[in-house]
Amino acid sequence: MNFSEFEDRRRFQQAWEAVRIARAVEYSLFTFGTSDLPYFLVCDARPPQQTVTITRGDVRITRPLIITPDNVHPEFRNFFENDDEGLLAEFFIQRTAAFSNLQFENQHGPARIVTDSVDEAVAKLNRQLDQDEEDRVAILCAPASLAGFAAFRYAAERMMRSVPDNIQELRERGLLP
Repeated sequence: MNFSEFEDRRRFQQAWEAVRIARAVEYSLFTFGTSDLPYFLVCDARPPQQTVTITRGDVRITRPLIITPDNVHPEFRNFFENDDEGLLAEFFIQRTAAFSNLQFENQHGPARIVTDSVDEAVAKLNRQLDQDEEDRVAILCAPASLAGFAAFRYAAERMMRSVPDNIQELRERGLLP
């Protein structure tokens, strides 16, 4: 019996549950080409006396139009600051076919320090996005140590939710029965 599999699953589950998508986006991703997923990431203070940070970022998911041996495996850029976060993502990827041949790139700006709590920061961002009538920007919440994993989870969930619409588009184009 391989107990490391149980430990990997436990660590993955803890990380997945530590990340919260406070404002979801309901649009499907493009079936072909590139989709941009803008987000705000609100991170807990590292030590309790520190302040909350907000980072604006964007995940770009590129689907190749032609699949070759060079692009058959997923590629992740600028997501993970340490190997532990990368291992959590790899644990997930090994269990799904949805990520083969995709390229993911996470770009983010500098963290802005705020004195609010996470909930107050999320409420302010929600008001700002509502006022701007912005419905394509998500709000993610995570411990600072899981910032890259938060962007990964958001991209993964958007990919999985888009699959039915993408399959329908492929059928409409005559590429699937």
